[in-house]
Amino acid sequence: MQEVLLEVRDEAAREARSVVSRHQYVADLVESLNDHSTEEAAAIVAELPIDLAVQAFDRPELTSADALILAVSRDLATTILRGMSADRATQVLRGLNRDQQTILLSTLEPEPARTLRALLAYPPHSAGSIMTTEFVSASATATVAETLRHIREVERTRETVYAIYVLDPRTQALLRAVSLRTLITGEPDQLVQSLAAAREPVTVTPEMDREEVARLISRHDLLAVPVIDQHRRVLGIVTVDDVIDAILAESAEDVQKFGGAEALGAPYLQIGFLDMIRKRAGWLCALFLGEMLTASAMQHFSDELEKAVVLTLFIPLIMSSGGNSGSQATSLLIRSLALGEIRLRDWWRVALREIPSGLTLGAILGVIGVARISLWQTLGIYDYGEHWVLIALTVAFGLIGIVTFGSVAGSMLPFILQRLRFDPASASAPFVATLVDVTGLVIYFSVALVFLKGTLL
Repeated sequence: MQEVLLEVRDEAAREARSVVSRHQYVADLVESLNDHSTEEAAAIVAELPIDLAVQAFDRPELTSADALILAVSRDLATTILRGMSADRATQVLRGLNRDQQTILLSTLEPEPARTLRALLAYPPHSAGSIMTTEFVSASATATVAETLRHIREVERTRETVYAIYVLDPRTQALLRAVSLRTLITGEPDQLVQSLAAAREPVTVTPEMDREEVARLISRHDLLAVPVIDQHRRVLGIVTVDDVIDAILAESAEDVQKFGGAEALGAPYLQIGFLDMIRKRAGWLCALFLGEMLTASAMQHFSDELEKAVVLTLFIPLIMSSGGNSGSQATSLLIRSLALGEIRLRDWWRVALREIPSGLTLGAILGVIGVARISLWQTLGIYDYGEHWVLIALTVAFGLIGIVTFGSVAGSMLPFILQRLRFDPASASAPFVATLVDVTGLVIYFSVALVFLKGTLL
């Protein structure tokens, strides 16, 4: 048994040396670790230089970091957590259950453990959950020379040194923010506060949603934004790279919701079978129940279908056109709401745009539908009967009504969901399509009753 363990350890050491020699960049090392199983990756990490192991765990691209931190030895896990940035360590710990978090935190010194517990207490999608407590600050009474010397001393332990936050020496409240570029242009004996712009820095609260933080950073072209408490004391900073990682994760969740499923929250291949079923079955069942209403609508118009069987030929065409227009509107509105281009109060302006847009788009499809029916009838490809002109008009006006309804419904659903404090991305394409399917049939057969009453109906 001992010989087997030694052989496994030697193999891991050889693999670790091979990985390090092949990959000079940490990103390449992380990609290689992702290609191995958790057990193999843990054996490789155990043989890596500790600073390289910390750098690998500090990268968000290490998809199995939470499982990997449990797979390595307790001492190594403690050392890695101690060396990681606070925000990334928090992200890794969030992937563990409460008991596992408690065990790992208990191995750390009181101060870093207290910091990580505070960060874990913030909601997952808030500014507090992605901020780091490793930032550069200076007293308002400090000189340029003193601040630069401080930066040189702490540079290796800070997330970024490009923004220096000037604090009140008595209350530690945030007064100003100075960029490193501005700082190095000052005279050595000049007070650092005198270099700051005469305006309060852009700040966020720890409870602010990370998407709103991203908008602020983009709007003001910042590299980092300070997170402050009610007394304007700096709790931490959110850097632009943290925001990029958060937005990528948010985008992945939204894309998954667009498809009518819960956000996976982890790479596809790492989701267990039962979890995958749970995340997909709920929405699938809800959509199925919704589609049952479509069957009920068709049953309601069963007499009309028996009299004018030709109408059934265009049901897929009608339903898909309405669903497509609704999905278009939903996608556009969800993106605009996420970017802050529109607000809840703009719902009526959106409705006034979508109504004429839906009518125009429906008219375009209606003309194409009429042309298709006329061409097939004229060329003898299919005989729609003596009332084919009325059938063409039924399809055309049905498309106008259904596409208009789909556009309006698809554009209003995100507003309704956001007003109810749900994620607008939940107004996914399948959900909108199901809604439009049911109402589309009602609209279609109502139009048919108008045009075909006394002839086919």
